Amino acid sequence: MKKLTIAMLVLIAALTACSTGKPPNFLVIVADDMGYADAGSYGGEIETPNLDALASGGLRFTQFYNTSRCWPTRASLLTGYYAQQVRRDEMPGVDSRTVGGRGERPAWARLVSDRLRDAGYRSYHSGKWHVDGDPLDNGFDHSYRAGNPAGFFHIRGHDRDGVRMPEIHAEQGKYQTILTADHAIELLTEHASKYPDRPFFQYLAFHAPHFPLHALPEDIAKYSSRYLDGWDRLREERFARQRELGLGNSPLSLLDEDVGPPYAFPDAIDQLGAGEVNRPVPWDRLTDVQQKFQARKMAIHAAMIDRMDLEIGRVLEQIRSMGEFDNTVVFFMSDNGASAEIMVRGDGHDPDAPPGSAGTYLCLGPGFSSAANTPFRLHKTWVHEGGIATPLIVHWPAGIPARNELRTSVGHVIDIAPTLLDLAGLDVAADPGAPPFAGVSLAETFARDEAPLHEAIWFYHQGNRALRKGHWKILHTVETRDDGWAQVAARENARPGDWELYDLSADRAEQNNLAAERPEIVRELAELWDRWRDRFESDVGVSR
Repeated sequence: MKKLTIAMLVLIAALTACSTGKPPNFLVIVADDMGYADAGSYGGEIETPNLDALASGGLRFTQFYNTSRCWPTRASLLTGYYAQQVRRDEMPGVDSRTVGGRGERPAWARLVSDRLRDAGYRSYHSGKWHVDGDPLDNGFDHSYRAGNPAGFFHIRGHDRDGVRMPEIHAEQGKYQTILTADHAIELLTEHASKYPDRPFFQYLAFHAPHFPLHALPEDIAKYSSRYLDGWDRLREERFARQRELGLGNSPLSLLDEDVGPPYAFPDAIDQLGAGEVNRPVPWDRLTDVQQKFQARKMAIHAAMIDRMDLEIGRVLEQIRSMGEFDNTVVFFMSDNGASAEIMVRGDGHDPDAPPGSAGTYLCLGPGFSSAANTPFRLHKTWVHEGGIATPLIVHWPAGIPARNELRTSVGHVIDIAPTLLDLAGLDVAADPGAPPFAGVSLAETFARDEAPLHEAIWFYHQGNRALRKGHWKILHTVETRDDGWAQVAARENARPGDWELYDLSADRAEQNNLAAERPEIVRELAELWDRWRDRFESDVGVSR
């Protein structure tokens, strides 16, 4: 009853504050491969004034999680279920190549955009999709669906409302991050003109700062010499700022010097030249050529985030011009931690082309990825904190009286869809015949900190497993694979001795494995992981 009362009070206060009396609008912004510590409000030095303003005017969550990879995060965010409940290819032991692709979402797993129609919402999608099905068949009224197989300057394979668009070539001077914001602004402008009495849900899914590292020259110039001191110094600087901001009491993790990219592409390393480094070794071990090359890559990564923030500012300004800013709930998060991947795809890599231009194909790599994920261990695809911890900023002037406050409640992207339904005044319940939502509404956390939301949080991606219950976390990691697209064929349970155990109340850096000291906790959590895995298999229809 207490949860319901607080959530209702938040919603009633919001509706009372709005002169229109209509439900709040939603702007859900997702960055791609952005680290926990990249934004200024989470300890970063990158210029993110628009994100920082949202944080200072609202809430920052310090223990919020994604799934460690792009497509399962998007499936969870838009459905309210774990990806393993709605995508057979995400189940342990299921090879996506044997189930007809990455999707196959059950009919009962409707997207939140489809559900919001019941409350009169119009829904718009701009940017990355990476979910099965077409946006217009899943409740979105308009969509710009873009991929980045060739990068941010050469744009191909994109469509608008399902109609394939002509390729955009680099010489045309377009940039994907700007085009994504342009589309959102165009739709919101149309919404203000044609549907001023209806609430909107704008799903703004940027590709930045996903590889290839492409940025505008003027943006790169701002950071051209910023990172020459290296990733060791950057991690220390970011960690110090995080402590000043009160973002947690975790120690700074040690670098996993022997762990490189999750998939090995040795030909790409050779192609990228003498400056490439595929291990996060101490900065002073690098040659001068390597240091300059790595620092340049981080400068491009920063430039991509800087530009994304500028484009977010343009979208927010459009909402202000509509008179809807106070009554718009803004969520900002990343789909996974920063990436240690190193590869060459798309149009290939020309070592003589200016770094960050259309002729290059660069990836951040494990050194500066570790800095982006400060203070945590490892990267995207791993279920260590560096792979799954995301910043979450929530801003809603009409409904959240708190300003510049932290929330330590443990949440997950499965909670976003139920939160939207709750704040829209809809029943937060699954459809008849469907499993209960895995996620819950975050509305209670808007009013108070440390609101208990989940019995536990469950993780799995390509063999890497984890479960967090309270402050305890178990973790099981598979060895690095080298086939470029790996799935774990065996379903066998991880033995108790295979699990690591961490006390996240003091050690979110995952430095002190307590499994040998507390085997009873390992057994309890491992059994819970297995039970949930079995339930998810039933939900998604996996038969053995």
